[in-house]
Amino acid sequence: MSVEQLERSLAGTDEIEVTVTGRVSGEPVTRTVWFAQEGDRLYLLPVRGSDSDWFKNVRKTPMIRISAAGGEARMHVRPILDTSRVRDVVEKFRAKYGADQVRKYYSKLDVAVEVPLRTI
Repeated sequence: MSVEQLERSLAGTDEIEVTVTGRVSGEPVTRTVWFAQEGDRLYLLPVRGSDSDWFKNVRKTPMIRISAAGGEARMHVRPILDTSRVRDVVEKFRAKYGADQVRKYYSKLDVAVEVPLRTI
């Protein structure tokens, strides 16, 4: 499925599935996550920050498969470690899902993941 089809699918959902490669097992691991989109970029925020297994897996293998409402694509990702950039992603999540929901579900806000939908 193409990135264009995935982008159309993103418009109709608040959750996506991400599949990463297990850093120890080498097996695919799928999680349902929230996302924020800004232009041609998706942002993901691990609920336990740098302690989240799927984030650790992405650090080792920065390729994920994203599935959303019937759309699907594989793409490279970029872990975000810079504090100010992570803060920007957290603000995107607060704007989309509400500050109370982010506070309720996210226990550590020290990292994020950028997913470029278009390659340059």
